[in-house]
Order: sequence, then C-alpha cells, then structure tokens
Amino acid sequence: MDTVSIVNVVNVSAQVNNIPILSGTNFKFWKEAVEIVLGCMDLDLALRSNRPISTLENPNESKIDRWDRSDRMCLMIMKRSIPEAFQGSITESGSAKKFLEEIE
Repeated sequence: MDTVSIVNVVNVSAQVNNIPILSGTNFKFWKEAVEIVLGCMDLDLALRSNRPISTLENPNESKIDRWDRSDRMCLMIMKRSIPEAFQGSITESGSAKKFLEEIE
C-alpha cells in the first residue's frame, strides 16, 4: 500500500470516528455530522438524489453504479453510529435516504 492510500484510509477512519453515536436526544447533531462527513467524502449522492433510471436509450450504468456505491457506503456509515438497540427497531428500508427518514 502506498503512502497516499494509507493517508486516505486514516483520513476516512478519522472522519467516520468523528460521527457521534446516536442517542435519543442528539438526532439533529448526529444527522448534521453524518451529512458533513458523507459530503466531505463525496459519498452523499444517495442522500441528495434518487437512483438513476436505466432506459434502452440511456442505460446510465456508470451513474447507477456510482449511486449504488454511495447508497451502500451511506448505510454502512450510518448503521455504524447507531446503537444496536436502535437498529432492531428500524426496518430495512432499502436506501440510505429512506433509512435516515425512518430514524428521524
């Protein structure tokens, strides 16, 4: 692994670790921290837009792949900062945007 890769891994880890654990009283602060971290990491596409649609004229493969990756990463990062007790009460919604709405 080269130096740039190591720095990027450390940077990502540091940013994700700066997200507070969600409690019953800090949702607004938690959501803001999640949005800032995902935005800085350029992973917030799934929170900002709907999944692109593929048509015969415009397959949108690269846009769909990018959106799907953003959605998976958003879900993983958000779930990491939520206590297991809360996770059990949240249904699998299928997208990061719906997951965030359900938590709210």
